[in-house]
Amino acid sequence: MPPRTHEPRLQLLSEQWRERYRSRRMADFVTRCREKGLAVTPQRVAILKALLTSGDHPSAEEIYTKVRAEQPMISLATVHRTLETLCEAGEAGKVTLLHDAARYDGNTDSHHHVVCIRCHRVCDLEAPQFDRLFKDGATLGEFVLLDCSVEIRALCKRCRKAAATSMHHRDS
Repeated sequence: MPPRTHEPRLQLLSEQWRERYRSRRMADFVTRCREKGLAVTPQRVAILKALLTSGDHPSAEEIYTKVRAEQPMISLATVHRTLETLCEAGEAGKVTLLHDAARYDGNTDSHHHVVCIRCHRVCDLEAPQFDRLFKDGATLGEFVLLDCSVEIRALCKRCRKAAATSMHHRDS
């Protein structure tokens, strides 16, 4: 019998990982903007900071609410334009999961998502086994595989608990 290899498990990115990532991204933001010919404005810094401190892939409206505490004169239109600019510059990503409104992701490293089908909560997922499929110029028919972003649909603990409570009340 061949020896069993231990396949890395799927796991959510930890808060410690997210904090290190946030610190690194904010520390290098000004340099990256200058390299890309992008002006560094207080609004852009505040929006990226709000995006990176949010672990739930917020909508533009949620970012707007968060940023207004620091930038009371900012408009929702400015937040939308800035998010699009950050996406075009590779500083953010746009995810539209479960046919929901666009949500934004400050994590630009290769990663995947697990999405609750009930409350639409989104968490970043590390899945090395998916990433390995795209190494060394793998192909699929006429296509050269470049990258992937997997969306796993699930029920979060809170929604499972709510469903169980609802079933319990219905049965009583």
